[in-house]
Formats: sequence, C-alpha cells, structure tokens
Amino acid sequence: MDNFVKFINAAVLAGTPVLLGTLGEILTEKSGNLNLGVEGMMFMGAISGLAGAWFAEQWFNWSGVPAALIALLISFVAGAFGALMYAFLTVTLRANQNVTGLTLAIFGTGFGNFFGELLGKRAGGFVTVTAHTKDAFANLNFGPLSKIPVIGRLFFSYNWLVYFAVIVAIALHLFLKHTRRGLNLRSVGESPATADAAGINVNLYKYLATIIGGGICGIGGMYMTMVTTGGIWVHNTIRGYGWLAVALVIFATWSPARALYCGLIFGGLMMLRLYLPIPGVPQQIYDMLPYVATILVLIGMSIRQSKEYAQPKSSGLNYFREER
Repeated sequence: MDNFVKFINAAVLAGTPVLLGTLGEILTEKSGNLNLGVEGMMFMGAISGLAGAWFAEQWFNWSGVPAALIALLISFVAGAFGALMYAFLTVTLRANQNVTGLTLAIFGTGFGNFFGELLGKRAGGFVTVTAHTKDAFANLNFGPLSKIPVIGRLFFSYNWLVYFAVIVAIALHLFLKHTRRGLNLRSVGESPATADAAGINVNLYKYLATIIGGGICGIGGMYMTMVTTGGIWVHNTIRGYGWLAVALVIFATWSPARALYCGLIFGGLMMLRLYLPIPGVPQQIYDMLPYVATILVLIGMSIRQSKEYAQPKSSGLNYFREER
C-alpha cells in the first residue's frame, strides 16, 4: 500500500504540468484554433516565471508567497503573449495554423533556453530562487486532514499548483457546459459561420480563448521550473511535456473533466519505470507508453465515431467571413 500511495503521489506531481498544458490547449481548440505551440508557450512561461520570482527577490527583496504569485502572473502573461502572436497570425492574417503552431514551438523553446542561459550568467553561473520562495511551492499543510491514513497522503499532500490545476479543470468544465458564453465558444469551434450569423463575435472568442489558453500553458511551464526542478533553471527543462499535452488533449477527447483523470494516467505512465521496472525493458519503451495510449484512443474514437468525443469541426481551419 505504501508503494501504491507513493506511485499515485508521483503520478499526480508528474501529470500536473501536462494537465495545465492540456487544459490550455483544450480551451484553445474549442474556439477552432489548433495551436501546436504548447511546448513553446510552456518554455516561455517556465523562464518568465522563474525570472519574475528571481528579480522580485533581487530588486524588491520579495520572497516566499509574493515571489510565487509574481511567478504565477508573469508566466501567465508570457504564455498569453506567445498565444497572442499565434492568434494574430492565424485569426487576423489567416496564416496556416499548423505551420504557425510549429513555429511558435520552435520560437518558444529557443526563447526559454536563450534567456535561461543569459539569466544564469547574470546570476553568476546558474539562476535559482531562495529557499523561502521554494518553500512557497512545498506541499500544503491541511492539518488533521493530512494525517488521515492513506486518504491524507492521497488527497492532501500536494503543492498549491496541483489544486490550482484541479480548480482550473473544474471551472473550464462548468464554463463550457453550463454557461452561455461557453456555449458560444463551442459553437465558434464547431461552425464559426453559423455562430457569426447568430451575432457572435467569432474573432473575439477566438482571440480570448487562445490567449487565456496560452496563459494556462505558461503556468504549466512555470510548474516545471518552480516545482519539478526546485526553482533552478535547467536547460531544456520542459523536455517534451508540451507535446505530451497535445497528445493528452486527444486522450481526454477535448474534455476538461476527463483531462483530470487522463492527466493522472499520463503521469502514472511517465513514472511507471520507477515503480514497476521490468528487467531488460529499456527506458525508451516506457517513454513511448503515453503516445501508445493516445494511438489506442484515436483508434477507438474512429471506430465509435461519436460526435460527443470528436474534435471541434473547425479546429485547424481558418475562418473566412467572405465565404460564409
């Protein structure tokens, strides 16, 4: 039981940054924009969040919770800025969405690594935040709840970003399923011409969903630097988690609610090699498991052909109002 609880804890921690990237991309794709630049936006959020916390300590002597909140805000802004560039190119200039997304992924990766190394040189070799700020990302103390056998360790032994990701997933689910604006956004993603004819501002919804989704992806990148690597910049710190998030969107069938347990499954698949090693099986086989699971889901979706679990119809297609 102890090993099982440790495995679940590790799966939740490993799956949280992927979950945040997935939620951001789900919101984006619900508007009909297929942004493949999740990796780049996570890189931008990772270095910007770490830099924001580090400069807050250096310039204003703010550490702990204030520095953590600044990291959250700056990482959101950085990811949103990357998404804004994508939205301007695809919505306003009508550039190809696939090419633009891939370009953003390359740009964001270079942006993160360049400024990460530059900031490291300025810091005297490598950049890291103080122990007080690192403690702000430590596991929360829920008092007696954390001491409940098994249950306390399964549900009340994580950092605040884990619970933040859960809240975002629930909020997105309620927004898309139970609000008028959520219905409008889904209609834009399914049929922008119909939504436009109904008086919905298609471009506004596409811009807002893409920018907010990019900001959420940026927070996922900040998680990698502030939690996974312990507040230290590591070259190539995102290491493919953005592409895993794109795969998880398909695995979760474009649903924020399903993304919660799918994120746990992906986190478990990523941690499987540490808790269930099979002699003679190389690490690369374990690394393939999340993608193999995604392929199986795609096969299942193609067989069922269910509209409920299908990709938004206009995803990846630019909207030309003149062709309505």
